[in-house]
Amino acid sequence: MTDHALANDFHIKPIGVVHSCFKEKFAIPRQPALAPAARGEIELFSPYDDPLALEGLEDVSHLWLSFIFHRAMPKEDGVRLRVRPPRLGGNKKIGVFATRATHRPNPLGLSVVKLDGIKNGRLQISGIDLLDGTPIVDIKPYVPYADAIPSASNKIANDRPVLSEVAFHEDALMAAKQHGERLAQPVKELIEQMLAQDPKPAYQKANPERIYGVKIWDLEVRWYYRENTLWVTAIDLANLTGKPVDTQMISPCS
Repeated sequence: MTDHALANDFHIKPIGVVHSCFKEKFAIPRQPALAPAARGEIELFSPYDDPLALEGLEDVSHLWLSFIFHRAMPKEDGVRLRVRPPRLGGNKKIGVFATRATHRPNPLGLSVVKLDGIKNGRLQISGIDLLDGTPIVDIKPYVPYADAIPSASNKIANDRPVLSEVAFHEDALMAAKQHGERLAQPVKELIEQMLAQDPKPAYQKANPERIYGVKIWDLEVRWYYRENTLWVTAIDLANLTGKPVDTQMISPCS
């Protein structure tokens, strides 16, 4: 006999939303904590915006965030039992439950983030891998003695990814400093940490004649590949209401 609870759909209501430095899916770190300079804040909805709900968080350094992959909602006929995780080059398929791919049976994600503080009722967080506008459905404290498992293993992704070299053209380096001061945000550090993960698909070879781009905060960052280095060539104010950055506009200078 089917349990009554299992015979019904469950409806989850967001308790808040993330305001993130990442304005596009492209170049978001594939795991949390890979870019400590990636910052955001959680705006809580009523009644959870009441200070009573936040009591005790001053004693917590990290949080588990349960959220919705709002830009990767499953299609009605789109059941995926196997997916292509980036860690395996993007070409090999394995079972969906052995990956953290965004295409889930239910569009739920889980990330651990650093809690930097609470300002005007909003949770200031860093080390995030969340797109701007991500709905939050629950928040729990990270408990080191229970959540950290030193003996754990994962043969698919047991080691941290190898980092790529990142360099800046002189004008881009100056722009990173200026915009960092204007925004009071670690612009240069985030760009370095973000690009060091090599955001292009693992199966795709770098094209040295192509300019890649992405939007973070209110900026448009452009770079190209030269040998084993990602060269940041421009950092400009972005049109946040327009289309994603065109990544094939011009060829880089030699």
